[in-house]
Parts: sequence; C-alpha cells; structure tokens
Amino acid sequence: MSRNFELLHEAGRVQEMLRQRLEVTTSPSAVVGGTPAVQIDGLAREEVTKLVQSLFLMSGPQRTRQVVFVGTERGNGTSWMCAHAGEILAAQAVGSVCVVDCNAVSPTLHEQFHVPNHFGLADALLGTESIRQYVQQLSRPNLWLLSGGSQNEKSREELTQETMRRRMLELRAEFDYVLLDVAPLSLENYGAILGSWCDGVALVVKANSTERKGARQAVKDLQAANAQVLGAVLNQRTFPIPEIIYNRL
Repeated sequence: MSRNFELLHEAGRVQEMLRQRLEVTTSPSAVVGGTPAVQIDGLAREEVTKLVQSLFLMSGPQRTRQVVFVGTERGNGTSWMCAHAGEILAAQAVGSVCVVDCNAVSPTLHEQFHVPNHFGLADALLGTESIRQYVQQLSRPNLWLLSGGSQNEKSREELTQETMRRRMLELRAEFDYVLLDVAPLSLENYGAILGSWCDGVALVVKANSTERKGARQAVKDLQAANAQVLGAVLNQRTFPIPEIIYNRL
C-alpha cells in the first residue's frame, strides 16, 4: 500500500488513530452519477480504489461483503466516500453492488448520484415487497441504490428493530456487496447498531477537524457494540505529508 493510504486492519492499531492512516483527498465538486460514469479526479480515484481493494477485494478466509461507512461528526464526507467506493467497486468486482442510505437524520446519498430520493429504505421498512422493488439501478448494470426514501418517525424507529435486520439479510442475499451510509456517531448510534450486524465498519474522520480523542472514543464505542472496525479513513486532506514527518508517525 502507498504511504498516503493504509487500511488499519487490527483493532489495536486503529486505537492508535492517525498514527497510520487511510487518506483520501476529495473535491467538493466531485460527484458520482449519470452517464458517463462517475467524475472523480485521478488522485482521488487512485486512493478510493485502494480503499475498495483493501476493504473488499483482498484475499482471505472471510470475504467482506457488507460494510458500514460512518463519520465521527457532520461534514466528514461519509456519503461522498460511500458513493465513490460503491461506484469503483462495481467497476472492479464481479458481482452486484448496492449502496444504501441509512442516514435517517439527513439522507443525501442520492444527491451523489444525481437521482431523486424516491421509494427507498424508509418505505421498505414499512412495506412488505421484495427489497428489489425499492432499489434503483445506476450508471452501471451491477450498481444499485437504495435511497433514504420517505422519512418519518416510524421508519426511523425501525432502523434499530428486527425489520431492519431482516432487510439487511435480504440485501446480503440479493447483492454481492452492500455499502451503507449512516448518520455520524455524534448524532445517532445507528452506525454502531448496524455495524454489529455487518462485516465491519469503515470510520471516516476529517482532516484538520476531527480530534484524535473523539476518533479514539468512536472506535471504543463501535467495539463496545460488537462492531468490527475495519479501518479509519482520513478524508479531505488538502496537503501532503512531508517524508520526514511521515516517518515519525
């Protein structure tokens, strides 16, 4: 892996937040969606590709298929990360990919793909039809979106109920890979709950914003909920790390 991008696989190493990092530089104007496929600059595409390979495409005894993307706080770029990781995974993997908007506070994943938020997860939690009835195909034939859907208090409650667990199992059965965008841990505990039902969590922290103490506490909270922390993503870094400083991290 490159020096600018490293997935922390071991929980003990993740506790040493920001000593070794996954780093992605994003552009506020970069968005996914439409035809042609996602528009993303070369550096960001390279770094997100490494993230995808580390999370989903590494060989091993257990394949990672369902991953929660959650930030420590608002503005960490979690939806951007989840959307771009889903698009690149769909381009590289043999199999179907579904990105799911589980952010009951502010569902915006559909905006990354420039499609409407219509008939999505909230509706699926209150409905009985197959999950396939609630997803929409995106720019690639193997890439699907389950948007946030019609938001209401009842559907928010169902996010932590048995109905959501059943829908998660249905998503696993219907799609080869599932990436979930969740509200930041500073606002809701859905990330910890859903993370305990999935293969793991990718924690998104923001450069020059997220405090190390807060990031470490987020890792502890996730682990306390039996959610496996697969790694930490340092997002929106706007400057390179000099060699002499990197070697001391």
